[in-house]
Amino acid sequence: MTENHNLTTTSLVVALILLNHAGLQLERRLVLIFSGIVLIAWVAMLAITAVRHHTADAMSLLASFFNQDLGLTVAVGFTAFAIYLLARDHDRTRKEALKADRRRHNLTRFFSPLIVSELQERGQALGLERRNAAIMFVDLRDFTSFAETATARELAFVLAEYRQLVSQTIFDHGGTVDKFIGDGVMAVFGQPRPTDDDADRALACALDLVDTLSDWRSHGVRIGYPALDAAIGLHYGTVVGGVLDSGCHSEFTVIGDAVNVAQRLETLAKSLDASLVISSNLVARLQSPVPPAAWMSVTSAALPGRRLPIDVWYLLRATDSARGHNTPGYDTGVSQTALQRSAFQSLPAPDMGTM
Repeated sequence: MTENHNLTTTSLVVALILLNHAGLQLERRLVLIFSGIVLIAWVAMLAITAVRHHTADAMSLLASFFNQDLGLTVAVGFTAFAIYLLARDHDRTRKEALKADRRRHNLTRFFSPLIVSELQERGQALGLERRNAAIMFVDLRDFTSFAETATARELAFVLAEYRQLVSQTIFDHGGTVDKFIGDGVMAVFGQPRPTDDDADRALACALDLVDTLSDWRSHGVRIGYPALDAAIGLHYGTVVGGVLDSGCHSEFTVIGDAVNVAQRLETLAKSLDASLVISSNLVARLQSPVPPAAWMSVTSAALPGRRLPIDVWYLLRATDSARGHNTPGYDTGVSQTALQRSAFQSLPAPDMGTM
């Protein structure tokens, strides 16, 4: 003890150095524990010193306690508080970054990278909105029979490969994967941002999928898997799209009659033994000529659960088309050549208000 009984000011340097070390860990609990120990111990030493060496009167005791050392102790307390706030902000930023990364990872399963960036920028501004979009349903034939006999490993391999092929093709054409339903895939073109060429990109994607899945089927047959043909239904109409909140689970999806029509077109594709069925609504929205293919037509095709029929065009499966197969029960048109595509595009579209 010196004659004036003051603690040496430089002793606080050790505490500050250790406090900085605790602060570099960016752990709030560590900063609180260390700074609490230092402040309590230092104030206790100042109180003990004041009691032992200034007992003449109360004023002398208070003067001995409230001195420069106490001011430096308070400065250490403010420093610890500032470091605590820094650690808290860092912890909050880290949690938000992890949350954003998880959200991005979740979105990348359904959307292309460009759309994921837009969704993250817009944040919660993704409420339900009415918009026009092209809806596509893709489903495998006889997959249920395959699943009944296949091992879990074979089933997982086939399903994962199939989903990867379909989703990548959809992303390549700027579409979004709305959901996976077993061996079914629902895709949307025009969600969350509609464009003028949504119908064109959807049709181009569907035609690419026909070729891609046909090659995938042939490859599967060569390595011993059953022949799994795909059926695709494609429709254009008005949907309500955005984040659908159901309390415990929020889903970014589209709903509406256009979705139901697209799903029924995919079912109709199986009935027609076709690989692709598109509606006249989609044809009417095309900005460019229809790609040449062996298109067949069905006038006023009835869809299950719908009162009004719909005009559709479809492509037979490659194997059946090669044999000249014609599905009974429907008044099918002739195959469309490049010279007949103008008639294909001029087909009147049904009233959107009745779809």
